[in-house]
Amino acid sequence: MSSSRPLVVLNPASGGGRAGRMAEPVKRVLERYLGAVDLCLTERPGHAIAMAREAAGAGRKLIIAVGGDGTLHEVANGVLESQADATIGYVGQGTGGDLRRTFGLPHRLDAYAEAIANGRERRVDVGRVRYVATDRTPGTRWFVNVLSVGLGGLVDRYVSESPRALGGKAAYFWASARALARFHRARVRCAVTLGDERHEVVLSTFMVAVCNGSFFGGGMHVAPMAHPDDGRFEVVSLDAPNKLAFAMTSRAIYSGGHLSATGAQHFACNAVAIDVEGDDGRDTFLLDVDGEALGGVPVEVELVPRALTLRI
Repeated sequence: MSSSRPLVVLNPASGGGRAGRMAEPVKRVLERYLGAVDLCLTERPGHAIAMAREAAGAGRKLIIAVGGDGTLHEVANGVLESQADATIGYVGQGTGGDLRRTFGLPHRLDAYAEAIANGRERRVDVGRVRYVATDRTPGTRWFVNVLSVGLGGLVDRYVSESPRALGGKAAYFWASARALARFHRARVRCAVTLGDERHEVVLSTFMVAVCNGSFFGGGMHVAPMAHPDDGRFEVVSLDAPNKLAFAMTSRAIYSGGHLSATGAQHFACNAVAIDVEGDDGRDTFLLDVDGEALGGVPVEVELVPRALTLRI
């Protein structure tokens, strides 16, 4: 492999295995636009972090994530951990596609390749999150799109426990039903910083989303006002009188209509610390970071402005 070539980091499990089947076609199209590239397939969760960190540290200038939003999340973490000046490209082959929706990028292989080849670079903000991992040890990650705590994190955990034979949509439906049956909304304290202003927000909520991008959850337009390069997060909280009402409100997220629903709250911040009151709900009020299940509260989130360069 040559460090002067772009490195393509492909997650073959993305999109229910579609990314793996598309490995050679993706490589051929990228080489048509970029010239020779090196292709590496991930083998386990976290592998793309290690690959991107090593590649960026060795001087690779362009690293292309091929897979879902989770693959892009891992590649971004590897580049940021390396502290090297590497640019990230993206070819969406997952089931969610939320970050490309934020950037308005068509879901076509040639469109992804053209965006990378044109060299139009965009500096975007990222979030640095400190959290409690599932083994109760402290952890740190960066996120590019959306971090949420609450019901979505529990759904993520149950999806990860689902038999692979179920398939993506069936696993998500089963996990969502299971999570909603077990979940109870919590009383949440948010220590909010916006510029020089600091205050506390107390929420009764099913979910709190800290948004750098606009979409999450496979097309839910959770924060229409969010822009990933404006130096602020948009925080959206959703509450409802009961689980049925919350399920009905959740349907409106796809259109952005949830923001006018009773129980919806929104505020902006540069940093926020989130925790639940007492221990009730702590084992179910879990963390979703760019679609990845990482742990739970307490969590501290800080915006790092223009920390990542994307060709997207």
